[in-house]
Amino acid sequence: MGVEFEMDGTYWAILGTLQIDGRISFSELGRQVHMSAPAVAERVRRLEEAGVIDGFHANVKSARLGWTVRAFVLMACHGPRCVLRDPEVLTWAEVVSMDRVTGAACSVLRVRARSIDHFEDVIDRLSAFGQPSSMMVLSHLLDWQPITPHPTK
Repeated sequence: MGVEFEMDGTYWAILGTLQIDGRISFSELGRQVHMSAPAVAERVRRLEEAGVIDGFHANVKSARLGWTVRAFVLMACHGPRCVLRDPEVLTWAEVVSMDRVTGAACSVLRVRARSIDHFEDVIDRLSAFGQPSSMMVLSHLLDWQPITPHPTK
């Protein structure tokens, strides 16, 4: 992490608003948190420099683009051919996220595909690294939740 600073109420207010609307103008953000646009821009810059804000991006609905199959794949693999040791897998369009985990599996991949046949191809490619076990997503209830300050007692 870069610059260190204390997360006060104003930083949390800025962060909360940016998590909901990353395209908000500094002028509007300043109005909402009762600061001038330059002052709020400086606060956002500090959040970026500290690594609290990692970037801004569009939340794309992959199903609207034809990627209708969603699944989680647990990978049980060990040794030099482990999926965690192959950076190319992270470039596959089908891999949305990958986490190293504890337990029988070494990793959990969140994947998307255009069809069941396409998903089978992904599973076949992953099989070169170990044993994949998949869980199909039937419905999507919560994609994301903003982070908020933890409650104090």
